[in-house]
Amino acid sequence: MAHGSRYKVAFRRRREGKTDYGARLKLIGLDKHRLVVRVTGNHTIAQIIDVELSGDQTLVSAGSQELKNMGWLGSGKNTSAAYLTGYLCGKKAVKEGIDAAVLDMGVQSSTKGSRVYAVLKGAIDAGLEIPYNDVVLPDEDRIKGEHIVQYAKSMDKAEMEKKFSQYLEKGLSPLEIPDHFQTIKEKIDKEVS
Repeated sequence: MAHGSRYKVAFRRRREGKTDYGARLKLIGLDKHRLVVRVTGNHTIAQIIDVELSGDQTLVSAGSQELKNMGWLGSGKNTSAAYLTGYLCGKKAVKEGIDAAVLDMGVQSSTKGSRVYAVLKGAIDAGLEIPYNDVVLPDEDRIKGEHIVQYAKSMDKAEMEKKFSQYLEKGLSPLEIPDHFQTIKEKIDKEVS
């Protein structure tokens, strides 16, 4: 750690790598709702948050755990789950009367086609107006899980059972992921609308 009378210690959350205060100030200055997206090791979380003097207020929240309660058998951290989490959050927000937001991805790096942008696409498809650039969004085939189907088809049965053992234990074949994705999306439409 540096020494001297002029050295200024950074805020704790900045030292821990949790908050980029410069980016946060810019987002707060817009005076709009924020779509906050966090991707952990096993889950995806999307929230609509407002800034208040007393602290941030969460207006709407959705997580990949909720998808499991709706019947999602896939992983909570893949691109399909990220899209569905954003879609669920967007549907809840529209139901609450929220029609626009800005993306807040925190200290996560911006990577084209990432799960953060899958959440963004889900929220936009649900009816939220969020400024974005088409270049960063993942492909539709990737969101639906078509790439997993192609990968599974390229393997023999024994290798597929080994690679996709967790899916198969839950009763989901990797070849059925796009259909399962569509079923859960329709279920979100019925339950939240």
